[in-house]
Amino acid sequence: MRAIVVGLAGLGVAGQIAAGLLIMVAVLAALGVRTPLTFVRRQLHGYELWLAFVVAAFATSGSLFFSEVANFIPCQLCWYQRYCMYPLAPVTLIVAVMRARRAARWLLPVPVVGAGISVYHLLIENGLAPQSDDCLLSAPGGCALKWIHEFGYVTIPTLALTAFALVFAFLLFAAVSGNAPSGSPAPPRARA
Repeated sequence: MRAIVVGLAGLGVAGQIAAGLLIMVAVLAALGVRTPLTFVRRQLHGYELWLAFVVAAFATSGSLFFSEVANFIPCQLCWYQRYCMYPLAPVTLIVAVMRARRAARWLLPVPVVGAGISVYHLLIENGLAPQSDDCLLSAPGGCALKWIHEFGYVTIPTLALTAFALVFAFLLFAAVSGNAPSGSPAPPRARA
């Protein structure tokens, strides 16, 4: 079981590296350097919704592993994060199969809310925000208990925040890529 926890934490670190690179690309684009953004858009084009699905499915599976196999009791904030992540797995699969890129924009608020909850959970875990009584009653140790603590910083809310950030990024790429990047063919339109 320890190997699976470390493996999930390792996937989280890989996701954080990917999210960091995407943030750097966004900052460069905001500063007027658009070549990295164009490159990333070309590489991801047509796969954005599938990548959002893969991340949401792994996050959902990891969450279920922690509670159902490792027997970590989810606290109140973990449940709220699950409420945001669990629907994303089947819905992103549906929009990916249907190639419904425009539907991605309607999903964008879900990972934003989930990321906000993850940040708040991280603040509680690190003693920077107080726990509510509901948090204390929801699980042993409340919302501040770190069920995992890999590589000196990876906890369950860290993994959730990483997944929400990646899902948001992939959905955003899908939502804004209604027009194919220059030099690549436009995706086929779905028939009504």
